[in-house]
This record gives sequence, C-alpha cells and structure tokens, in this order.
Amino acid sequence: MSSPKYSPLYRQIKELLLDGLRGGEWRPGDAIPSELELAARFRVSQGTVRKAIDELAADNLLVRRQGKGTFVATHAERQVRFRFLRLTPDTGDAVAPERRLLDFRRARAGADLARVLQLRTGDGVVTLKRLLVFDGDPVVLEEVWLPGGLFRGLSAAAITEHKGALYNLFETQFGTRMVRAEEKLKARAADAASAKQLSVEPGHALLEVERLTYTYGDRPVEWRRGLYKTDRYFYRSELG
Repeated sequence: MSSPKYSPLYRQIKELLLDGLRGGEWRPGDAIPSELELAARFRVSQGTVRKAIDELAADNLLVRRQGKGTFVATHAERQVRFRFLRLTPDTGDAVAPERRLLDFRRARAGADLARVLQLRTGDGVVTLKRLLVFDGDPVVLEEVWLPGGLFRGLSAAAITEHKGALYNLFETQFGTRMVRAEEKLKARAADAASAKQLSVEPGHALLEVERLTYTYGDRPVEWRRGLYKTDRYFYRSELG
C-alpha cells in the first residue's frame, strides 16, 4: 500500500484559496482578505499565506497592487490579457487586435468535440469564427467551440458589441474565468478559404494552433483552432 502523498502546508493553503475562487467567494476584480486575516482564518503563519499567494500570483490568478492589497485577477489586466494571445510583432510589443466576427451559430456536439469538452454527444454547443486584424493586416483566423449550456445567453450581438477580449466577456457576463490552456502547434499550408481571409496565396505557410482552455477545477470550457500568419509576427512561449 502506498503512503499518502505529502503536501507542504503552503500548498494546502493555496488549495483552500483556490476553493474560494472556484466557489465564487471572491469574484474577478475583488480584493481578497489581507495576509494577516487569512493567516488567522487558516491558523497558519503569515509567511505560509504569503507563499501560497505568491504561487497564485505567479499563476496569474491573483494580482498584488502596491499599497492596495491583493486582488483576484481579471482578463482586463494587461499581464493577463496577453497571457493567451502569444502573437508578438517582430518590431515591437504586443498590441490589441481588431476583432471581426465572421460567423456565429448554435449546433450539436459530435462525438469528438463532446469528448474534448467533456459533454455528451448531441449536447448543445456554440461555435463562432472570427478574424484578428493587427494594424489593418488580417493575421489570425480562428474557430471557437463552447459548451452551449454554460454560455446560454451568448449572441453574435454580444460578441460584436464587446470591445475587449472574448475571455473578458466570458468572465464578466458568464462568470467563467479561463485559468489555463493546453496548446498544440504545427505548420500548415493555407487552403483557398483561409488564404482569402488572411490575404495570402493558397499554399502560404501558416501556423496552426489548437487550444483547449480550462476554468477552475480543470474543467474544459473552450476549444479553438487558429491559423496564424507569421510573416511579421512570432509565437511567443515562456518555459520554466
């Protein structure tokens, strides 16, 4: 019989804080209690709480603000806003793109999509297609699939009227925060349809990025596939 896995005390406190985030005790943008208050609540030292908060801040789930306290991160934060959009121009810093919605519809999940999103075959899903345009240049063509039940009130109008990132919309209007993602990258040649949308010739080299995004509790809540034009942009990744 194997012995129970040991977990350092600060990791146990981190899990308790995550329980509060998952359960909605602290919503995006809310201030969490001070380290002293949390230390008293959990009956541990302030240093233990600080170490747990440090890890949650490193995970982009909390944000420290000098002189103000610690807050639940939102997708409106600059460091979080560009966490999932990894495309950077060769000549400068990342900039927010113009977002053009090309298609929006509700459908039924096939077996493969249901498996990925942990749904049942035939469950309702939302699917949309959009174009990300940087300085007038169409750079990313992407398709997004979402669980229909979780995003029941989502509409083409809501997406078009929202000026920020999709994840900010999901967070503010549907209470769903994207906390981590897994991606697969590979090279692909543009077909006629994607070439037209991205203003390139058929056969042009593109980067295909498949992403599965999770909310709290490792629940998958979005699958997307993007075609990236990388002539003047690179895909940035951080390791370690």
